[in-house]
Amino acid sequence: MIADEDVTIGYDRDLPPVVQSVSLRAERGAVTAIVGPNGSGKSTLVRALLGRVPLIGGRILIDGMNVASIGRRDLSRRCAVVTQREDTTFARNVAEYIALGRYPHQGSWSAAASGESEAVQIAARRAGVEQLLGRVTDELSGGEWQRVRVARALAQGGEALVLDEPTSFLDVGHEMQVFQLAVSLAESGAAVLLVSHQLNLVARFATSMVLLHKGSVVAVGTPDVVMRGELLERVYDWPLVVTRDPAVNAPMLVPLRRTT
Repeated sequence: MIADEDVTIGYDRDLPPVVQSVSLRAERGAVTAIVGPNGSGKSTLVRALLGRVPLIGGRILIDGMNVASIGRRDLSRRCAVVTQREDTTFARNVAEYIALGRYPHQGSWSAAASGESEAVQIAARRAGVEQLLGRVTDELSGGEWQRVRVARALAQGGEALVLDEPTSFLDVGHEMQVFQLAVSLAESGAAVLLVSHQLNLVARFATSMVLLHKGSVVAVGTPDVVMRGELLERVYDWPLVVTRDPAVNAPMLVPLRRTT
């Protein structure tokens, strides 16, 4: 379980916080989605979980343990994270890159970089990148690179997975694959915390949604609770309606043309 308890984050103490008193829970066996406009604090919460941004107030818990008191390797064994952006300094074999996810468990570069472990093969298969294992990372398209990054997180294991915009650069088929994978991991007992702009896919697949606006939680609950037209129109500052997805009867956002 991942929990933020009254979390406040600021990059400059002389300026207002970018995240203000946010509380949320990502339970085991569920896909919890954080949504909201650009600049609402979604990725900042992920960076705080990784320890890249200090908290002004509150705490972040993994299975009831304060992440501030957990060593980095122990945290990595418990929770895998796919950040929104990542640049590699050196190109490397895809299998070796995925095997880096095993480093917190093995603690040896030679063991982690072999690319031969069963965990790497399983992770590649689950992420749909088996055919890329012999490639080099700088030869990959944006979508292939994104899926390889997901595979590395799967190889890392743990009972919690955080995905920050995991469908960036992906076509519709691979977007669906990633969301279905998130559901599969949750069904196997993991806590999945997903940051996404894809509200309609989130509404299809998420167990619960947390809607952020200007650094604060403005709604939390099932997609039916959060996906309300008047609320989303105010948060996103754009005319829209919410109808029903004809395929699965989930709520579906339809943006409208602004007439003035």
